[in-house]
Amino acid sequence: MPELLDDLSTSWVRDLRAADKSPRTIKQYMLAVNQFRDWCVANERPATVESLTKRAIASWLGDLADQGREPATLLIRHKSLHRFCRWLVAEEELDRDPMAGIQAATVKPKPVPLLRDEEVVQLLRTCEGKAFTDRRDQAIIRVLFDCGLRISECAGLHLSDVDLKHHDVVHVRGKGDIQRAVPFGAKTAKALDRYLRARRDHGLANTTDALWLGIRGAYSADGVEYTLKKRAKEAGLEHIHAHQFRHGAAHQWLLSGGQERDLKRLMGWRSDSMLERYGSSAADQRAREAAGRLRLGDRV
Repeated sequence: MPELLDDLSTSWVRDLRAADKSPRTIKQYMLAVNQFRDWCVANERPATVESLTKRAIASWLGDLADQGREPATLLIRHKSLHRFCRWLVAEEELDRDPMAGIQAATVKPKPVPLLRDEEVVQLLRTCEGKAFTDRRDQAIIRVLFDCGLRISECAGLHLSDVDLKHHDVVHVRGKGDIQRAVPFGAKTAKALDRYLRARRDHGLANTTDALWLGIRGAYSADGVEYTLKKRAKEAGLEHIHAHQFRHGAAHQWLLSGGQERDLKRLMGWRSDSMLERYGSSAADQRAREAAGRLRLGDRV
């Protein structure tokens, strides 16, 4: 009897956890598998491994495109399901990779709109109170703005990761288990100090070493995202996501003359291509300002 996709994907998740993949990465992978399963059911196909054929997968991806999905979304779904198929081949559930020869969507990078300093000020003003949530949210926004961490890195910080006594840095474990120390300024240090003092009186303070606490315990990446959405709404701003802070940190570093190699280390990037990707959001502005400083045409 053919194996059900649900049963195989459950085994795959166990394998991914054993490989220390992050919960967000696993969630993204599973989204593709579950969507393909639902497509099979909707098209009266068995939701089993036998439905993982080249024709069926191409039809599913085509239907996603017809629904108006962005190329970036199509690329993610393609990569995720392809990873699942390769795992099935390795586990000898499939004889060969059914996605061999299926071209992935071509994605043209779109510059991420950067947050203006005035918008960050508006966000911070929404949490100037003395309540625990105000102190926490102020510190979260300051860390994202100052350090440019990934949302998962920010959410995953522990008390022991924050060094306020000696160097004013947060110790981060990022993608690929790359560990780095990211410095922050005096205003972020002040916000963290205020939050840590408020944290001591939280009812769950002694139950976890997680830095950020919510009503039920440790804050997740979804909790951080919710905080940004909530504060953005209160500030009268459009939806704001954590990656805008990361792109903004990279832009400001390069705009101020920071070295690319230093930025790569601070951001935890393994590929030089990330410098281009994250530096593209306001590359034209940096080029104009550099030209204004150099004034090459005035040399003769």
